[in-house]
Amino acid sequence: MDFNASTLLSLLPEIVLLSAIAVILILDLFLDQSKRMFTYGLSLAALIATMSAVVWVDDSSRVVMHGAYVIDAMGSMLKISLLSVGIFAFIYSRRYLVGRNLFKGEFYVLGMLAILGMMIMVSAGSFLTLYLGLELLALSLYALVAFDGDSKKGSEAAMKYFVLGALASGMLLYGISMVYGATGMLDFAGVARVIASGHADQTVLTFGLVFVLIGIAFKFGAVPFHMWAPDVYQGAPVVVTAFLGSVPKIAAFAMAMRILVQGMGGLGPEMGWQGWQGMLMILAVLSMALGNIVALVQDNVKRMLAYSTISHVGFIFLGLLAGAGKGYTSAMFYTIVYALTAVGGFGLLAILSRKGVEAEYLHDLKGLNKRSPWLAAMMMLIMFSMAGVPPTVGFFAKLFVLDALVNADMLWLALVAVFFSVVGAFYYLRVIKVIYFDQPITQAPIVANVDARMAISVNGLAMLYYGIFPASLLALCQAAIAAL
Repeated sequence: MDFNASTLLSLLPEIVLLSAIAVILILDLFLDQSKRMFTYGLSLAALIATMSAVVWVDDSSRVVMHGAYVIDAMGSMLKISLLSVGIFAFIYSRRYLVGRNLFKGEFYVLGMLAILGMMIMVSAGSFLTLYLGLELLALSLYALVAFDGDSKKGSEAAMKYFVLGALASGMLLYGISMVYGATGMLDFAGVARVIASGHADQTVLTFGLVFVLIGIAFKFGAVPFHMWAPDVYQGAPVVVTAFLGSVPKIAAFAMAMRILVQGMGGLGPEMGWQGWQGMLMILAVLSMALGNIVALVQDNVKRMLAYSTISHVGFIFLGLLAGAGKGYTSAMFYTIVYALTAVGGFGLLAILSRKGVEAEYLHDLKGLNKRSPWLAAMMMLIMFSMAGVPPTVGFFAKLFVLDALVNADMLWLALVAVFFSVVGAFYYLRVIKVIYFDQPITQAPIVANVDARMAISVNGLAMLYYGIFPASLLALCQAAIAAL
């Protein structure tokens, strides 16, 4: 192995985060409950330090550790995004966990281990590295979903997630073994070379591709591999749902880009229905259709947002379908915007929850404007962004994907996407209607810490800022994709 100084410098962000996790884990053993704020502060500092390390490391494209690890602009951009969203999720969690006697160091350690797994996935240069990152992420998330040991719903959700996750991991591993059997390679660059040479066994390769796509679709929560999402989102504590429903989507996008574009790009858009484009098309349309239609009848906001996630995944897949250049850029832009929006939506539910009361039903949001006009305004911006209403950033995220589809001569797909976006707008606007036009069912004061109020303000106003200045984020996505 080429473990020299330059390799270790390339891996600096991961080393910083892993070292911080080890230190926090040991320190937390010696802290009593009254000093848990120290763990919380250290965890946030660790994520900020990791982000600084990502910015500091030179992201000019290179491969280290004999092809197992890739350093490039896309990886750096996605790492900064998932660390930023992770910081929001951690800040929203504090008061919620304190109110339920769950304010323990394990929550933050598991969250950081999940983030470490995602960072490994983002920079994976081979199937093995990607799988290791994926399993570290999955095992951390299973524990987080069951974090509230007294919650029967949480334990049931974790069990479902674990069983279905294990099944998806098995299918992904089977697909990887078939790709290896067809090409004799495990690193993505090697797989791409063999596919381009035409020496790979096409039948085995196609079967491998199908199983690998099932693994990717499960991680995204795409139809028909979505069955875990609504139950897990509803059963898990809302702060875990805020983390689970946002940050891993960025890692799933990286996984799709590394496998489908860098590894199996030769079986991509130019192959049409014979390659992964045809399969993604079916997954995208089904996800948008089922996600939006089933979300219409949900009165549980967590469940509604779970189905909404499924529909947004359809949009991300449409961006991947549109192919090189605009397509991949729009998919990356959409993923980052969605993660930021989702963590804000669930974070606001965490702020509204109080001891013994989970704010997860539509009626819990009734009259929010009368109780806290500022929080109501932030929720409105987040819902408008999810619905794709200008001038929020969600409008441009959808617009860029539709533009990429039209440029790729897929007008009919763009029209299908517009139709389901209109359907989806109904249930987002219903939330805004409940907030502004219904009478509150409780006059209990909304108690939120200064850090959570600042986070939700930054989160909500970001929807507006990036909606007015979308080019600032889009240019970074374009540069990252262009460097691939």
